[in-house]
Amino acid sequence: MEIGLLGLGKMGYALALNMHGKGHRVIGYNRSMDRVRSLENEGALGATSLENLVNQLSKPRVVWLMVPAGEAVEEVLRDLLPLLEKGDILIDGGNSNYKDTLRRAEELKSQGIHMMDIGTSGGIEGARHGACMMVGGNQEEYGKLESLLQDICLEDGLAHVGPVGAGHYVKMIHNGIEYGMMQAIGEGFEILKESPFDVDYGQIAQVWRHGSVIRGWLMDLTHKAFVEDPELSSIKGVVHASGEGLWSVQEALALSIPAPVMTAALFTRYRSQQQDTFSGKVVAGLRNQFGGHGTIKDES
Repeated sequence: MEIGLLGLGKMGYALALNMHGKGHRVIGYNRSMDRVRSLENEGALGATSLENLVNQLSKPRVVWLMVPAGEAVEEVLRDLLPLLEKGDILIDGGNSNYKDTLRRAEELKSQGIHMMDIGTSGGIEGARHGACMMVGGNQEEYGKLESLLQDICLEDGLAHVGPVGAGHYVKMIHNGIEYGMMQAIGEGFEILKESPFDVDYGQIAQVWRHGSVIRGWLMDLTHKAFVEDPELSSIKGVVHASGEGLWSVQEALALSIPAPVMTAALFTRYRSQQQDTFSGKVVAGLRNQFGGHGTIKDES
């Protein structure tokens, strides 16, 4: 399949390599041309501008956006939409708010352009070697993309979850759950740190990731973080909230559904920007492990 991928950050670049490695014709574009040149060095194709990207694609075109949610998406759409035509498919693979996605889909529909939203999980490693994807859009357009998506996802890691907007909605709730799970891990290790026992955090994470009830990828990454820095002494416990946790809590409030764990985890992230904690160090380390999110060095 032929696809234009716009946005070659950590996730976008890894996805482009994944697609290219599975035999798909990928044309990548990024404002920073060094990322485009790096992709070309891997054997994929590059574009020098949005117009150049669109002109290299056969009609009907498929353009996949991997840019940060919010104004960055709006800016790209202002420049990109005049270049697209009726029948083209536009995919937003970032973490946009589903309400923005619904609004954008209506605007594109008036131009005859089909919009799909894909929530992507699995971090950089997943984007490169097998992602988990939650897809929103109509069945006909999904059918056109299904073989590509199956190629770049893990087995059973792909689902068409509903009409446009549903992909970003499901990913929003996924990230709200993620907030709570990471916070629980961080709090557990902070209790261990203050306990009367001199324990090896890496050893404990190693045991917990083999056969325990709380085993899983996040515990694997916890172990990896402690192997790299046994006391997490190089990390400051500042954890940023990128949006999805807040939106999940807002949705819970709108639906009158109690969500105390997600809410507490969100508020704790806000607190971490004011006060350093060991649990914050653990969560910051986890986010760095799976998503390459930057950490603030502890200079104390």
